[in-house]
Amino acid sequence: MLILLPPSEGKAGQGDGPPLDLGRLSSPALNPTRELLVDRLVELCADEDAAVKALKLPASARHYVQAGRTLRTAPTLAAWELYNGVLYDRLGLGDLPDGEQVFIASPLWGLLRPSDRVPPYRMPMSTRFAGLDTLAKLWRPAVADVLGARDELIVDLRSGTYAQVWGPKDRGVAVRVFKEDADGGRTVVTHMAKATRGEVARALLAGGARPESAADLADFLAGQGWKVELSEPATRSKPWQLDIVST
Repeated sequence: MLILLPPSEGKAGQGDGPPLDLGRLSSPALNPTRELLVDRLVELCADEDAAVKALKLPASARHYVQAGRTLRTAPTLAAWELYNGVLYDRLGLGDLPDGEQVFIASPLWGLLRPSDRVPPYRMPMSTRFAGLDTLAKLWRPAVADVLGARDELIVDLRSGTYAQVWGPKDRGVAVRVFKEDADGGRTVVTHMAKATRGEVARALLAGGARPESAADLADFLAGQGWKVELSEPATRSKPWQLDIVST
């Protein structure tokens, strides 16, 4: 089993480790694209007004301009410490035993293992650089090289933005979270969905789960108390859909 996670907008303020060393990150096949994007982000952040616009920074996040300027020299921290949004608060990667079952999607780094050390940064998937494809297209071939040859079940907890980069086809299970009202109507509540995805990932990792199929995954989560609904993929190019429904 491999779990794919999204990054979080919420991040720790600063690291305390050595500066960025791309050669020490996992998945070295991603390094040419990482190198390109680090260069372009540093260049962009040399102009504060341009960076604020391109990175869609609110006033409270303008410190990320300086973070971008110093990307190569700033102290780093492990990815499990860096991301601290709702999903990661519920997941609690720091006290789980097996980070090798996890990849974190990232617009800047492509994929990270929880132990990979990077500096704080801000670069949404929607960021555009002059003369380059969209980030989804730019990452697609490199990420496919890393993930495409894997044959285990892939539990995809990413949002749709990151699923545009690469999809696991029918050996993956895309997990969606809905809230059901008294009339049977369903809505997506973003905060709740993030929290539930974190709880699902934690249950799988802390429980030592090793599902080999979508049905195994659905059975495990149902046994943990979630109401789940599993749907077969429409074609082999699509993942299974597993809906978690709360009331």
